[in-house]
Amino acid sequence: MDAESIKKERTLVLLKPDAVARGLSGEIITRFERAGLKIVGLKMVVPTEEMAAGHYAGDDAWIAGMGQKTLDSFAQFGMDVVEVLGTKDPLEIGTMVRRWLIEYVSSGPVVAIVLQGVHAITAVRRMIGFTIPARAEPGTIRADFAIDSNTLSSLEKRSTKNLIHASGNVEEAAQEIAYWFRPEELFDYERAGEGLMA
Repeated sequence: MDAESIKKERTLVLLKPDAVARGLSGEIITRFERAGLKIVGLKMVVPTEEMAAGHYAGDDAWIAGMGQKTLDSFAQFGMDVVEVLGTKDPLEIGTMVRRWLIEYVSSGPVVAIVLQGVHAITAVRRMIGFTIPARAEPGTIRADFAIDSNTLSSLEKRSTKNLIHASGNVEEAAQEIAYWFRPEELFDYERAGEGLMA
């Protein structure tokens, strides 16, 4: 890895239907730009269920990881996961959560963004906060704006409205960017003051 590839790291961000419906898109984008990240791709789309399913096409380990987060939340609040979801198997729970995510992301417009900058993936993940809003660090996007709970959403058999998705690593970012954007929809330009930021 060289200096130029660090400066030009890219990540995908999706502002989910709840962020768009609540009028938070501009506020969230502003935070990224103020942090020195550059928008190199931006569009609004209403994903089909098939498109959302392709985005959430993780392997069994990824699906089980989502299920484990749900199990951890149920334990934190002293709730009986078997009573609510009928199982305590992380893979089965993760499969339910994945289905709810697909329904949620395809329920309305999303804003898809490709951000570029120094360690963009890590920077964006730090700015958005933990996936479960109640566990997000103060000052992060989810802590400041997400008002949902994954235990409540599980009780209601739906996805947690946590506003935003961001790629988790370099491989995932490359895959997700290629999934949501055609090459001609991505732009390379110099942002004013870019040399001062890195």
